[in-house]
Amino acid sequence: MKKILITGSSGTIGTRLGEKLLNLGYEIIGVDWKTNKWHKNLEKRTIHLDLRNKNLVLKKLPKKLDLIIHLAANARVYELVKNPDLARDNMITIYNILEYARINKIKNIIFASSREVYGNTKKAKHKEEDVKIENCESPYSASKISGEALIRSYHKCFGINYVITRFSNVYGMYDESDRVIPLFIRKAIKNENIVVFGKDKILDFTYIDDAVEGVVKVIEVFNKVKNNIFNIATGKGTKILFVAQLIKKFLNSKSRIIIKQNRPGEVVKYIADILKAKKLLNYEPRTNIVEGIKKTIKWYKF
Repeated sequence: MKKILITGSSGTIGTRLGEKLLNLGYEIIGVDWKTNKWHKNLEKRTIHLDLRNKNLVLKKLPKKLDLIIHLAANARVYELVKNPDLARDNMITIYNILEYARINKIKNIIFASSREVYGNTKKAKHKEEDVKIENCESPYSASKISGEALIRSYHKCFGINYVITRFSNVYGMYDESDRVIPLFIRKAIKNENIVVFGKDKILDFTYIDDAVEGVVKVIEVFNKVKNNIFNIATGKGTKILFVAQLIKKFLNSKSRIIIKQNRPGEVVKYIADILKAKKLLNYEPRTNIVEGIKKTIKWYKF
């Protein structure tokens, strides 16, 4: 699979993945409505358009590809609670991409899903088969569950092969969003208050290079593992409070850590079971939370 289209190519995962695939010799075409400010070589290969516009998708994107990697999404969970239209946009976008694949007979897609599809349950560690619609916690998780369902239906009806990768709290370089870790770093640098929503909230934080490595592993063995779902994370849980404390420590910050209650729509306890990815993809995350935070802070500061 040499010719690959990456949607959301100017985002955090898209930029790092595109960079990695270019280095490996793949032909990359990016799609994003934003300019890639991090990587000039990727920006040269990026088509700028709104993926919610089906006519533009069909008109401007290439007709022949080996693989689509669909990363584009509105991904801030609480923002989609406040504005569910953003979740609707996610659903429209994956539908348009699948229609584009169907019409142009593009037979392979990787879809970036999320740990949010598991919802809040009594257990912390989740296998790929643990998703249940009744545990859907937010409009964002609904948009990802619907995306997964659409992909399965297009496989059954139109023969489009897929791999779904469920990421969890990816962090690292190329991220200036208000996700937890970059937000905490910015607050700590300015000695501003850091607000932690959920004293006991435990999540699986995945360093960007481990997330990207998971996708590369999927590409390398796509035909062997097609029509499968994989958790791509570390398999270890970390309290958000501990993350805040680490960031404050490494930056010698005077920020106060303020603890508030969990917000509506957010998963409060999640650790990925990554045994399937280890077995079928030979996937092995390498960066623990301490080293990952150190690397991330170094990137933000320099």
